[in-house]
Amino acid sequence: MNIILNDKVMKRIAILTTILLLCATLAGAQNKQATGKQSGAQITATETEFDFGTIKEVDGPVSHTFTIKNTGKAPLVLTRVVASCGCTKPEFETAPIAPGKTTTVKVTYNPAGRPGQFVKTISIYSNGKDGSYILRIKGVVE
Repeated sequence: MNIILNDKVMKRIAILTTILLLCATLAGAQNKQATGKQSGAQITATETEFDFGTIKEVDGPVSHTFTIKNTGKAPLVLTRVVASCGCTKPEFETAPIAPGKTTTVKVTYNPAGRPGQFVKTISIYSNGKDGSYILRIKGVVE
């Protein structure tokens, strides 16, 4: 009888735990939607792609600075900026960008050991309306 009672208690605990986890997951999903797509912040870049043209491998890394503007009605926060390759290094500020103001994302490409054509993407993650924004750099390494 003691074993049967323990089984019933364990089943109830498992059911309650499952319900609590489901509620927590749903609450987290609603919070993410409210802070992301409905925030009122909007990211816009003056250019989304930059062509370095032909560069020489022996000249070393090359850089370009993209200008990012908050065209929304709430502060924009860049949370992560990630390059598609370890050969590309983005640099950015994490301070909130007020509506109508700008910031920069500096992208440095290292051509060492990478002859030929290249196209690299830089993903900007933010609290903006779309959540993420893509920039590209391209060129040819001689």
